[in-house]
Amino acid sequence: MSAVQSIPPNPPVAKKPWGEAAKAYLDRRAMIMLFLGFFAGIPIMLIFSSLSLWLREAGIDRGVVTMFSWAALGYSFKFIWAPLVDAVPLPILTKLLGRRRAWILVAQLLIILAICIMASVNPITEDSLTLMAVGAVLLGFSSATQDIVVDAYRIELAPPSLQAVLSAMYVAGYRIGMIVAGAGALYLADYFGSTEALYSYEAWRNTYWVMAAVMGAGVITTLIIREPAISQVLTTSSDGAQLQIPRKTSDYARLFLVFVLSVSGFVWAFITAGSLLPETDSAVVGFLLEIVHLALSLAVALIIGYGLVKAGVVKKQMAMQMWIEPIADFFRRYGKKALLLLALVGLYRVSDIVAGVISNVFYLDMGFTKIEIANAVKLFGVIMAIAGGFLGGLLAQRMRIMHAMMVGAILACATNLLFVLLTYHPGSLPYMYLAVSLDNLAAGLASAVFIAFLSALTSIRFTAVQYAIFSSLMTLLPKVLGGYSGTIVDNTNYQFFFIFTFLIGIPILALIYYVDKYIVIGDNDDIYSDDDNDNSGDNKGVELTKANPNLSNTNEPPRASE
Repeated sequence: MSAVQSIPPNPPVAKKPWGEAAKAYLDRRAMIMLFLGFFAGIPIMLIFSSLSLWLREAGIDRGVVTMFSWAALGYSFKFIWAPLVDAVPLPILTKLLGRRRAWILVAQLLIILAICIMASVNPITEDSLTLMAVGAVLLGFSSATQDIVVDAYRIELAPPSLQAVLSAMYVAGYRIGMIVAGAGALYLADYFGSTEALYSYEAWRNTYWVMAAVMGAGVITTLIIREPAISQVLTTSSDGAQLQIPRKTSDYARLFLVFVLSVSGFVWAFITAGSLLPETDSAVVGFLLEIVHLALSLAVALIIGYGLVKAGVVKKQMAMQMWIEPIADFFRRYGKKALLLLALVGLYRVSDIVAGVISNVFYLDMGFTKIEIANAVKLFGVIMAIAGGFLGGLLAQRMRIMHAMMVGAILACATNLLFVLLTYHPGSLPYMYLAVSLDNLAAGLASAVFIAFLSALTSIRFTAVQYAIFSSLMTLLPKVLGGYSGTIVDNTNYQFFFIFTFLIGIPILALIYYVDKYIVIGDNDDIYSDDDNDNSGDNKGVELTKANPNLSNTNEPPRASE
């Protein structure tokens, strides 16, 4: 029997007028998310976009360049250490800044360190790519940690009714950060003297130093903003009451030790399995082997963690509460339908993420210069993505969330076909701007709507952990597949690749349809089945055919008030 007891539903939420929906963007909390989104958008471009152009300009093979995208897999596995970020207080800093801001500050300092490590490496030097990879992995890890805390901060900062606006502002800030780290980095590298014809390490080194300095402004921002009102570590007792749990320093130290040993086991298994698995030139076989590679490594990490818990290194109750209870809560609220939701979360962005991994290399191969790429993709394209984000935020307030999700999914996969058109007009700026503008508008809309969707799924009692699981699942398969984008193109061509990215987005539409049919997501969905027509005016006999956690008594603490 479910621990969640249904309660009578509230009347459907009225849609906001366009003026009122737009006015919400001026809220102070929305401004905070704009700035935090900006500093979250910088690191990811220094791993994917700017780094790929740096390495390509230095003469590194295309297949190696796209494999560097795996350095960002920390975004896909951040749910593993999210419980630590959610629960473990940082000495001194937590008392001074609060639970969320303390972790944001530490993550930002690690990001600056990682960027400086990457800046110290000339990729054309023998054996230098190993250190470059270390810096990139650290950048992915620290940036993913920052995302964990900022996502939790956003959800705790405002009520569900404002989450679509905060999501849109976060996406807008994120995209502006991408302009700075994307177009800005290309402008700087060109200004400092590195071109396609004449590579200069010093130019790229100085560029990355400037990016580290920009992240320094993020530290100042973190010190200025306020901590969300919800900052207590809570758990649920057997009767659903919220309890504050006192923790000893030794408990946190043991928990951290289990995490470190499990991660060490993952790294050892990943290296060992990588040397044992056969090599192949087939992109499909290589992708399947990589899935096996990751699965074996994760299994080793889980076995180590489980063994340490059984051995009493960390209290079983604490481990269960940190890692198991957030997952159990999600399945309690949605039951078997949770699997359908997880499938949608894991596949929704696959079409545009896979296509985006190789986009910069594609533009270079189409004959565009670095400055043309900066103008069209990193500047104009990101502006279009910001516009798409605001449009997505408005749609999420005006439409049912799943209808907005359907619009985003259709646009995200369909616009990949524009790049097929561009392959028949290489070097044509009008065709490039057409493809870039529509693709980024669709990506911005889909991102804003999807963030609002994930926020609606998240329980306020497990903010950081559940959202980290969702966002990690969102990027895991696309990034693993995206790492082989260069190999796929090498074995086929760009036309086949972009048609492939379009086709893999089609099944997502069916997932959205079934989620919309069987599950209610958000406050603005119709809580009754589509064929409920009771002309008598008496709804006492109407039974809900959809499950909505927002309409169930989960004994959750209230979010920040309006």
